[in-house]
Amino acid sequence: MNIKLDGVKITWLGHATFRIETPGGKTILIDPWVMGNPMCPDDQKTFEKIDVMLCTHGHGDHIGDAVALARKHNPVVVGIYELCMWMQKKGAKQISPMNKGGTQTVGDIRVTMVHADHSCGIEDDGQIIYGGEACGYVIQFENNLKIYHAGDTNVFGDMSIIHDLYAPDVAMIPIGDHYTMGPREASYACRLLRPKAIIPMHFGTFPLLTGTPAQFTKLVSEMGVEVIHTEPGKTLT
Repeated sequence: MNIKLDGVKITWLGHATFRIETPGGKTILIDPWVMGNPMCPDDQKTFEKIDVMLCTHGHGDHIGDAVALARKHNPVVVGIYELCMWMQKKGAKQISPMNKGGTQTVGDIRVTMVHADHSCGIEDDGQIIYGGEACGYVIQFENNLKIYHAGDTNVFGDMSIIHDLYAPDVAMIPIGDHYTMGPREASYACRLLRPKAIIPMHFGTFPLLTGTPAQFTKLVSEMGVEVIHTEPGKTLT
């Protein structure tokens, strides 16, 4: 890995779930789905603490453990307004709702909510309820490193605006196809975002997710971007 994280520690837990430790010692969990996540190693399914929880949208493979972990660890839960209000009803004591285009400071990070092209129904007691819209996040750390977690999304032209306004250093991009971008669309997203490095995500979890890092890497090989190949549970430092 060539890009310098300068004290930020990133652990992919499989699918779209990431645990990030800040230089100041805070623990951030993005899209908390661990217990039913077949890619998450068993020794990574529990946490000593969670200071901030970022939820991109309300699908079960992204917030499957959000309620339980919020009740146990009492993190600040960040999400779009409707999703945060649902989390509060389910027992989250600290919510910090926001909407697209907004930026807020949570703990020792600055979080900007950006667009994602996806759906966002929440399965609740056998019904699908409105969960706001799906989103992504640009996270800026105290060392000025910026990470973009795209959430579940197709490529969209305004990814060029994300580059122009925020210039993320690292982008976490879904490549699995069927429910999100496949490698072809993700490579075009890379062309729009122009990050220094990309961590592929949301692939291989289920048979339907057929896109692979090898396919994606081949498509971006001439763009000058570093593709970080990692394994669930391995920490990047």
